Amino acid sequence: MTDEAIINMYKSGMSFKEMQPIIGLSDRAIRNVLYKHEIPMNREQYSGQPRKNKVNEDFFKVWTHEMAWVLGLFVTDGHVNKQYHSIYFSQKDERILKLIAKYMEADYVLAPIGSTRSTPTLIVNSKKIKMDLEALGIVANKSLTVPFPNIPGEFLSSFVRGVIDGDGWVGKEGYQMHITSGSLDFTEGLLAVFHSWGLKTKITFIKGQTGNIIYRLWVNGKNELPKLAKIIYKNATFDDFHVYKRVYMTQHSDAPYCIEDKSSLPRWKLIDGKLVHTQGSRTPFRTNISKSVLDFLKGVAKEKKIHINYLIESGLEKVLKQEVISYDRDSRPKDRIQYKTTYDAELLANVREFAKRNKLFINDIIEYSVQWIDIE
Repeated sequence: MTDEAIINMYKSGMSFKEMQPIIGLSDRAIRNVLYKHEIPMNREQYSGQPRKNKVNEDFFKVWTHEMAWVLGLFVTDGHVNKQYHSIYFSQKDERILKLIAKYMEADYVLAPIGSTRSTPTLIVNSKKIKMDLEALGIVANKSLTVPFPNIPGEFLSSFVRGVIDGDGWVGKEGYQMHITSGSLDFTEGLLAVFHSWGLKTKITFIKGQTGNIIYRLWVNGKNELPKLAKIIYKNATFDDFHVYKRVYMTQHSDAPYCIEDKSSLPRWKLIDGKLVHTQGSRTPFRTNISKSVLDFLKGVAKEKKIHINYLIESGLEKVLKQEVISYDRDSRPKDRIQYKTTYDAELLANVREFAKRNKLFINDIIEYSVQWIDIE
């Protein structure tokens, strides 16, 4: 934790009490950092009452397409602090977080990266905003119980775009999309919306590692995804969406969203105006995997006519979004055998770091990820 990060959090309006659990320092240690850099201290902040940081506290009171999109993101990838008047947005793409801060007229303050947090997380401090979200049914520990909010019809498309940007998965070939949620109420509400839009959709579910049911709402079909895309991107600006999801969803439409992927490991290229998917850099990796797990994956791979490693990668990508997982080390399988294949180099590096943070082995993470693989 750098002094600069501590100072930025303090200047954002956070109290010492709010900062302590995030950065792991006592109020005395925080105060010493501020003294060292001659940062003026606010008595109310020191006493535990945070001064108001810059944010439009009426943001969730007035319906706009920008507000609906941010709300969709928050329902899926946001967090309400139960103890303090703070909310958090987590996104790997900082561009999205900066846009959220811009729309909310909020200071751009990120929680520090630590052993249990690797995803950039935007902090917004406001009692009024927290209360407005509660009025919409969005409270602390919401993942299993969040209802489908009462969204005015005019703004439903932007809300759903935010939901897909938050917890939606889009297959790169443009044939499948699903949204994952722990709340049946929310999933059924979304199902009703998709039905009203004339989409072919269904709900599937699996049992998670902790015993909770995980629901997935699917839209499948070469013609269905462009139909959905036409609705949800109608009121989008030039940047309030995840680019790759829009590219994947519209590739079979009459008006595909074509833009170069300028990342270090591009996922696609435009050749003669057509989208061509790239495999990226792959690296071989050998470890010991449960034989029963491998046998299961071989069966799925044969049925779906896909390589096992691509199945594994689809599960790993979802696990990486979870930050922390619950894993019973005593239940490690006894039938592990050596398995060697290739993985996306960047993905494998992220899995390696994820395993280290959770004090697990890479093969633990691979076996755990099987429950998240898309087998529909």
